[in-house]
Amino acid sequence: MPQEYKGKNGIPYISPKDFYDKNGIDFANAKKVSEEDYFLLSKKFAPQKNDIIFPRYGTIGVVRVIEENIKLLVSYSCACIRVEYINMQYVVAYLNSELAKLEIKKYTNKTTQPNVGLKSIKKFIIPLPPLNEQKRIVAKIEELLPYIEQYAEKEEKLTALHQQFPEQLKKSILQAAIQGKLTEQNPNDEPASALIERIKAEKLRLIAEKKLKKPKVISEIIMRDNLPYEIVNGKERCIADEVPFEIPESWVWVRLSKITMGQSPDNKYLGKEGIEFHQGKSFFSEYIIESSDIYCSLPNKLATPNSILLCVRAPVGIVNITNRELCIGIGLASIESIYVNTIFLYYALFCYKNYYERKSTGSTFKAISKDIIDNTIIPIPPLNEQIRIVEKIETLFSTLQNLSQK
Repeated sequence: MPQEYKGKNGIPYISPKDFYDKNGIDFANAKKVSEEDYFLLSKKFAPQKNDIIFPRYGTIGVVRVIEENIKLLVSYSCACIRVEYINMQYVVAYLNSELAKLEIKKYTNKTTQPNVGLKSIKKFIIPLPPLNEQKRIVAKIEELLPYIEQYAEKEEKLTALHQQFPEQLKKSILQAAIQGKLTEQNPNDEPASALIERIKAEKLRLIAEKKLKKPKVISEIIMRDNLPYEIVNGKERCIADEVPFEIPESWVWVRLSKITMGQSPDNKYLGKEGIEFHQGKSFFSEYIIESSDIYCSLPNKLATPNSILLCVRAPVGIVNITNRELCIGIGLASIESIYVNTIFLYYALFCYKNYYERKSTGSTFKAISKDIIDNTIIPIPPLNEQIRIVEKIETLFSTLQNLSQK
């Protein structure tokens, strides 16, 4: 390999990394060699216009044609094919064909870095029609190529759509679920307002037993004249601009509560003993967080079993469930679901990822504060309907998975 030349008027030394688009060669940014090195190396073979550059390593067979009449050298990692008495574009068309790929594969050495030797390239068999027919074939390819490219582009979009469809459909299912559009409302269900009263009573009990701190802000959301109003410490205000969509009459809006923000313990308390420790989403799965191999002997903040774990540092808004007590670090928050179906709350918060991303701040990395989580307004249906919603979601997700595997 010749030494790289740093002067202004070097000779391009072309390798596959200088290929771009479908037919381009980036001469301007290619490695350069001196005139002296070019003079010595070009004695053996000097590439010229209409030669075909054939990579022998890596992207084997992804050819380029030298279309400019300039001095250049070709890297050892390539072969330079000069065509005489045969239509050059026909040879390029063949080398780009599936038939040629099979021929190339036959002679490719299966090493750590697959490669094709120069002697092997000389053994390639090419179907050769008469010269005039070669020209007609090239003309027909050029005529059809725009249609082929359009088809390939549409197929690529269709493939991407097919890959994205299950996830997009899942999001649509969840969005419909938290708006009450996935299940029918049953008038015999205890209304969510009664559920909220039980939650309030449970909070008061926990406060009295000093298991829960008395909140600085006491909030209640009510509906009046089809508009949501929030009563905060006795003062009432309309919050219609904060409510993202309409919900059934038997549902209620609530703000999240019973939130524990993670706090990372000193490294000296981390090891193989104590309570399982999690800092972020490294062990998140589809539902239940997987086991960590790090433990904390003196935990600062704990997530209780059946809590929702929420990523509060980039990437924010991703949720999981814990079925066991965990020590949580600064990248996580824990949300307890008092009298609310944990799986329903998980699915509901899954829909708030974009909301948390919009609310996140920070230059080095994005994060959300406890205030942002506290102020999250979520819809709560009657408890029996929560169960029906979860069952419906999981039935639809199972059907979707079966369809995507076919």
